[in-house]
Amino acid sequence: MNYQILRVRSFAAVLAAGLLAVPGMSAALTLEEAIRLAEREAPSLAARTANLQAAQSSVTPAGELPDPKLRLGVQNLPIEGDSRLRLGAERMTMQKIGVMQEVPNRAKRRARVEAAEASVRLARVQQTVERLKVRQLTAEAWIATLAAEQKLTIFDQLYTENRVLTQAVKAKIAGARGLSSDSVLPKQEAALLAEQEDALARNETVARAELQRWIGEAATEPLEGSWPVWRDDFDHYRHNLHRHPDLLAFDPMSARAEAKVNEAISDKTPDWGWGVDYQRRGGGFGDMVSVSVSFDLPVFAGSRQDPKIAAERARLAELEAERQAMLLMHNQELAADLAELQRLERALARVDETLLPLAEEKVRLAMADYRSGNGELTFVIAARQELVEIRLRRVDLARDRSLTNARLHFAFGDTQP
Repeated sequence: MNYQILRVRSFAAVLAAGLLAVPGMSAALTLEEAIRLAEREAPSLAARTANLQAAQSSVTPAGELPDPKLRLGVQNLPIEGDSRLRLGAERMTMQKIGVMQEVPNRAKRRARVEAAEASVRLARVQQTVERLKVRQLTAEAWIATLAAEQKLTIFDQLYTENRVLTQAVKAKIAGARGLSSDSVLPKQEAALLAEQEDALARNETVARAELQRWIGEAATEPLEGSWPVWRDDFDHYRHNLHRHPDLLAFDPMSARAEAKVNEAISDKTPDWGWGVDYQRRGGGFGDMVSVSVSFDLPVFAGSRQDPKIAAERARLAELEAERQAMLLMHNQELAADLAELQRLERALARVDETLLPLAEEKVRLAMADYRSGNGELTFVIAARQELVEIRLRRVDLARDRSLTNARLHFAFGDTQP
């Protein structure tokens, strides 16, 4: 008995695994799964990862000395007389080979390292910002696709109601209690519904294409889940204003600009270099060795170093001004999105509590009047069209609420990994 149970369980497990492996038989697509797939598949994230690796690889070389230089030459070679162009004829003629090393001053090398390290922080921030962007755009595409799906589901119900209406009209005409021309109205309504449905089917195709941009073929799966809601507190959003993704890059960019200022200032400190040369002489003359040291002479700072320093400080001031301008812009966007979210919440509640029940009641009353002979079929059609519009509007309001909520959450929520 136990052996048979084990075989049944094993068969069930194999069958389940097989079904999951068959295309079209996979589970429906949730928002969480869509975001996970987007983070794995997005080429832009791979690009940011490569950018971060490049920045990290640039830190060590930034503080190193320049490569040494090999020097080859001939000194004091005669060009006249019997010894013309003869290497060993004159005691002062020497064949030279040497090495020269330039040494930038310590402050300059430290500034270059600081700039490279700031570039690494900037690349890491850009990777974080891109991940948030991918998450947000994927969520927005998923929400738009869900809205299109729900609208098409509404039309399936409307077609059923249209068939019921058609049967009611036929029964009334057959009982000599209705006009023959009334038989046309349900057909006209069905045709108009089909026209609206075609537009919605097109919108769903466009929404799924946008979703496919981020997650690939998984976008063709039916969606699972309701409207996403991120329950962050409004005060929390305001507190996180300075953490908006667009503002995160300014700290490392400012650090890099400050490093550039320090590097420009370091040009006032002389760089130096050293060299060693081995000089071989012919004709039995003794060989020689030369040692040299060189120094830069920044004696024209007013026309060279000072303008560079001023330029780098101006770029730093530009960054700070851009940060303030962007902070003000996102503060305005935050206020606008919060107000819009509150408006959408109220509008959605109004539809659910008042407008939708009244529209449904209006259809029932119009239909009852028509069946009793006290109303016109045109009133029924008009009431049904109003109901269709309110149902579609309800989907639009729920979609817009989730989209606004997503913008707030991914911009001002604690989503930074």
